[in-house]
Amino acid sequence: MNKVITDGVQLMPPKFVDGLDLWSSQNGTPGSDTYANSPNAAFVPADPDFGGCLELVKSDATQKLRSMAQTPILPGCYLQVRAKVKAVSGPLPSVRIAAWAGSSSGGHLAGVIEQGPEVPLSSYGEVNEVSAIIGMGNRSGVDLAWGREAAFAHIGLDLSGTTGGVVRIDDIVVEDITSAFLRDMLAMVDVRDFGAVGDGVSDDLAAFEAADAAADGRCILVSKGTYFLGDSITFEHRVRFEGTITMADDHAFALTKNFDLPAYIDAFGDEELAFKKALQALFGSSDHESLNMGGRRISITQPIDVQAVVGRDTYSTRRHIHSGQFDVKSGAAWDTEVFSGQGTYSSSNSFKLTGVTNIATIPVGALVEGNGVGREVYVRAKNIAAQEITLSKRLYDAEGTQNYTFRRFKYVLDFSGMQDLDRFSLEDIEFRLQGEASGILLAPTGLIFSVENCFFTGPKDRGITSPGEGCQGLHVDRCQFLSNENPVPSQDRTTIALNTNGNDIKLRNNRAVKFRHFAVIGGSGSIITGNHFFQGDGETNGLRLGGLVLTGSNTRATIDGNYIDNCFIEWTNEHDDEPGFSAEYSFSQLNISNNIFLASHVAPWFSYFVVKPHGSGHFINGLNVQGNFFRIIGGSIERVERIDTSFADFNYSRMKNIVWRDNMYAAVDVATVNPLVFSHTEQTESDRWVISGSPQLPFGGWVRKVESVVAEGAIRNASNVKRFDMPYVDISQGTNNDQVYVNWEQPVRGQVVVTMRMDTPI
Repeated sequence: MNKVITDGVQLMPPKFVDGLDLWSSQNGTPGSDTYANSPNAAFVPADPDFGGCLELVKSDATQKLRSMAQTPILPGCYLQVRAKVKAVSGPLPSVRIAAWAGSSSGGHLAGVIEQGPEVPLSSYGEVNEVSAIIGMGNRSGVDLAWGREAAFAHIGLDLSGTTGGVVRIDDIVVEDITSAFLRDMLAMVDVRDFGAVGDGVSDDLAAFEAADAAADGRCILVSKGTYFLGDSITFEHRVRFEGTITMADDHAFALTKNFDLPAYIDAFGDEELAFKKALQALFGSSDHESLNMGGRRISITQPIDVQAVVGRDTYSTRRHIHSGQFDVKSGAAWDTEVFSGQGTYSSSNSFKLTGVTNIATIPVGALVEGNGVGREVYVRAKNIAAQEITLSKRLYDAEGTQNYTFRRFKYVLDFSGMQDLDRFSLEDIEFRLQGEASGILLAPTGLIFSVENCFFTGPKDRGITSPGEGCQGLHVDRCQFLSNENPVPSQDRTTIALNTNGNDIKLRNNRAVKFRHFAVIGGSGSIITGNHFFQGDGETNGLRLGGLVLTGSNTRATIDGNYIDNCFIEWTNEHDDEPGFSAEYSFSQLNISNNIFLASHVAPWFSYFVVKPHGSGHFINGLNVQGNFFRIIGGSIERVERIDTSFADFNYSRMKNIVWRDNMYAAVDVATVNPLVFSHTEQTESDRWVISGSPQLPFGGWVRKVESVVAEGAIRNASNVKRFDMPYVDISQGTNNDQVYVNWEQPVRGQVVVTMRMDTPI
C-alpha cells in the first residue's frame, strides 16, 4: 500500500531550489524563522555529489532544519525520511532526522520522540545518509511512534555537536514504506497502526476503537503484545489475535463477527477467563443468542458464578451455549462448605426458617438437613437482617426450633446469584466433574431451562440442582449422568443426578448410572419418558433405592417408556408441612405405563413401586399402571408394589380410580391386577361363597367394589337342580377386608367369575 499512489497524498517536502523561505531554523510552524536571507545558509546549484543542495554553517548547539510544509501522518501509514549529508569544512557535527509532531487540533503533540538515530560525520567530502521512520503505530523499526493523536509533521533534520562546521545537505526524501510493516494491508488492520502500545499498562482502548472504525470490512489484527483496555468495547469487524487482552472483570469484550469461545481464548490466553468474558458478552450483547465453544475443552479451577460474571440478576431473552467440554481441575475451591445454625419452623409460615443463627455465613443454594426435612430441600433466599431463610420446599415434621446443617456443594455453572433466568439452554457439553465438583446450580426462579445432549461425568454431589423454581418447565433431554460412585453399594451412595421443584418438567431419553437417585421430582405435571436409569451393585440380596422419587401427592405425572433398572419408583409427600390428609387430593393423578422394570439379585421384599405417606388418612385417588414389564433376574420377589408404613398406612376404604392391568411379570410371586377377574369354584353347596381378592389386588387392598358375578355353567342345589337365582354380594369382608361374600337364596354349588376392585372407579 502506498498513499502517494492510492490516495494522491503529498508526502515530499519542498526542494531547496524552490527557496529557503520554505525551510525553518526552528519548528517549521507558521511564523517561525526561516533560512531565507540567513547568513549561515545558501543554495548551492551544482554540487558534484548532489547537484542542487543546501549549504549550512552550524551556528547553534543544535542546528534545526524543518520544512514549513505539513507532511500528513495517517493511520496505518509509515513514512521513511532520508537525507544525504557531507561535511565540507570545520568541526565535524553529528546528523539525525528530526521532525515537529503536530496534533489534529493543530498544536504540538507533546510527550513523543521527535528525533531519529544520530550519525556522526567522520571525514570531509564523504556522503552519509541518515534516515528514520515515522508512524502512529508502536512497531519494531519505527523510530518516531506518535500514536493516534498525531496528524502531521514538519520534517527535517538536526545538526548537533561543535559549532562552526560547514555541511551540504541534499533534498530530503519522504517515502511511504507501509508495505514493509503490514501484511496483506488490503485485508487487515493492525491496532498498533492506530497507536496501540501493547505494554499491558497503557490504555489501548482508543486505538482499538479507531482500528475498528477504520476497518471497513477488513479483519483487525491484534499483533503481539499485551493490551490493556480501560473500558468495555464492542468490535464490529472480525478480529484476529496474536497478542492478548487484559481488562477489568466488569468491562465487556464483545466480538460480533467471530463470537465463539476459540476467539476469546485467543484474545485472553487463559481458557477459564476467556469463557467468563464470552459468557459476559453473551448476556450483554443483542448480536448473538448463542455461544459456540467450538469443541474446545477448557480447564476449570473454580465455580463460575454466572451472576458475578454477567453483572445482572435477571434475564429473560433466550441464550444458548453449545459444543464444548468443562474439565474440572482439583483444588480447594471445590470443597463442600458445611454450616450449622439454629432455626425455627412453623407450618403457618411453611417456606421459612426464622430466627436463624449464623445466617450471614449460610449461602443461597445450600442443602438443608435436619429432623423432619425431606430430600433435596435448599436455601432459596435469605434475609440477613430478619434472620430468615426461604426454603425451596416445605418441611414435613420440623415444627419448633432445632439445629440445622447446611451443605453448599460447588458447581461448575452456578446460577444461584440470579433472581430470575428464563429460556437458557445448554447443548452438546460434557461436564467432566472428576469427583471434584457438581454440574449446574439453577437460578431460584425461572422458566424453560434446557439441557440437551450433555454428559455429567463423575459429579461429586449433584448433576443438576434446583434450589427454587428456576426449574419451572425444565427440559433435560438425551443426557448422560455417569456416577462417581460405581463401586459403592447402592444404599451407601450420596450423589443424585438431578432434582426439581417446579412444575411441567420434561425428562426424556436420558441415561443415569449408579446414583443414589436419578431424579427427585418435587413439582407436578411432569413427563418422564424414554430414560434408562440403573442403580444396581454386586451385593447379594442387595438393597435398592428409589430411582425416581416423587415428593408431591397430587403429582399429575406421566412415567412412560422408561427402563427402570435395579431401582424403583418412590411416591411420597415428604414436602408437605401438614403431611396428614386434610381436604386435599391425596395421592393422585399418576400414570406409569409401558416401562421395563428389571432387577437382579435383590431381596424378596424388594418392590418396583413404593408409596410412602408421611401422615395418616391418605389414599390413592387416581393411578394407572398399565402395559409394563416386571422381571427379576437371580431370584424372585413377592410383589411389585407395596406401601412403606414407616410413618403411616393408607386409608384403604377411600381408594379411588386405580387401574392396574395388562402388565407382564417374570419371577414375581404375585401378579397384581385391578380390576381383578377371579374364577371361583364352590364344590359343596353353600348359600354364602367366600371369595378373596388377596393377594392380587394392589397394595393388599380391600375389596371395595364388585363389578360383576357371572356363572360359568349351571348353578345347582343339593338335588342337582339348576338354580337361576341372582346372588347379591357383601364387600370388604374378612379380617383384612379383602374378601367378598356371594350370597344365594339357598345353598348351591358351581363356578362363577367375579370381577372385583380394591377401589371405587370414578
